[in-house]
Amino acid sequence: MVVPFGVGMAHEEMIKDNSKLSSYDAYFEKIQSRKKLPQLMQETLTAAFANIPVSSFPEVPGGKVIEILADTSVADALKILSECNILSAPVRNPDTENSADWRDRYLGIIDYSAIVLWVLESAELAAVALSASTATAAGVGAGAVGALGALALGATGPVAVAGLAAAAVGAAVAGGVAVDKGMGKDGATAADKLGKDFYKVILEDEPFKSTTVRSILKSYRWAPFLPVSIECSMLSVLLLLSKYRLRNVPVIEEGKPDIKNYITQSAVVQGLDRCNGRDWFDLIAMQPISELGLPFMSPAEVISIQGDELILEAFKRMRDNQIGGLPVVDAPKKKIVGNVSIKDIRYLLLKPELFSNFRKLTVMDFMQTIASQETGKVIPPITCKLDSTLASVIQSLALKSVHRIYVVAGEDDEVIGVITLRDVISCFIYEPPNHFDNHLGFAVKEILNQ
Repeated sequence: MVVPFGVGMAHEEMIKDNSKLSSYDAYFEKIQSRKKLPQLMQETLTAAFANIPVSSFPEVPGGKVIEILADTSVADALKILSECNILSAPVRNPDTENSADWRDRYLGIIDYSAIVLWVLESAELAAVALSASTATAAGVGAGAVGALGALALGATGPVAVAGLAAAAVGAAVAGGVAVDKGMGKDGATAADKLGKDFYKVILEDEPFKSTTVRSILKSYRWAPFLPVSIECSMLSVLLLLSKYRLRNVPVIEEGKPDIKNYITQSAVVQGLDRCNGRDWFDLIAMQPISELGLPFMSPAEVISIQGDELILEAFKRMRDNQIGGLPVVDAPKKKIVGNVSIKDIRYLLLKPELFSNFRKLTVMDFMQTIASQETGKVIPPITCKLDSTLASVIQSLALKSVHRIYVVAGEDDEVIGVITLRDVISCFIYEPPNHFDNHLGFAVKEILNQ
């Protein structure tokens, strides 16, 4: 039987949504099956969170949520995130300043994940532009002939994507600059010869210089703008931050245009750390992590990187697995020697001296370069043992303002697991029957559509 096109597409979307939802369910079910907590305690604690309104959660430092306008350049957005020491920020549409509807005012969340994706692609696109001597050879008119330029050069694969690649190659053609016809086919090879010029092209030359947050949000949107009202319960927020994989949840007040608060996974874990000494917290957190089923992964599931591998490979691995960091290990026993976070991408854009050997920079060289500029030595990774208490893990995450802690074993400190902020939050809650439909229906549908 032939399925009509529209019906087939709808069926495929339904399968995709069900698959995504199943992955959330599978993660949470595994956690619930491994937690060795009395059912009554879990129900009591979950009910308590359900009765705490979001309005009671502490406001962000300074009382004002940092926002980034959609027309801000990627470079300036990165500087804002770095200077404010935050991982993400809501993106506001400057064209709808007078609207009180959050759907009009906010386009999404810009975070380091989206910037990583943009940098990885731009590295190869910049190589094409540099091989043409200049990315601004045609000035403003470059984009107009971009598609023809890409075709003329035989550009395929990563460098043939619409937008940046077309404009970069088009600029060269419109300017009459001679280019190796095969260059566009292998941006990675060309990028090997970039050197320090990469920094200049990405931040100072067109079309990269004019790349705005709005444009990469459309292509690399990873974090949706999914607010909750101040009347919402903290249980719903905790479920969004754990089971449904959101890293942050904006809080809005109905009828008012501005964001009231911005609750992150880090802020929740820091809040849990301040609960140390309370009976309900100690009953759970004073147990060894192994008694709570942590880490929620097997040693074989740990994604790592070796010190002699390329730093770009580390960021690609984070991108491909949608994770925020990797342990740096010394093979073959996976002895942990360092950590690379997705936030470290800022060094590749804000410190041009790192580009002298851009495509050949190893993970270890990258860590040592950062260390020499910051503290003079490589900062040791945050680790714990299987007999560590959950309270000590929470304290380490909160005090160090990190997003993961590595579980190690044996004298060689072999990495056997990772505990994330998401995992910690998941230890304290479960999802009551029908909570999905009664409280999170709209939110989860939005997540599934991303």
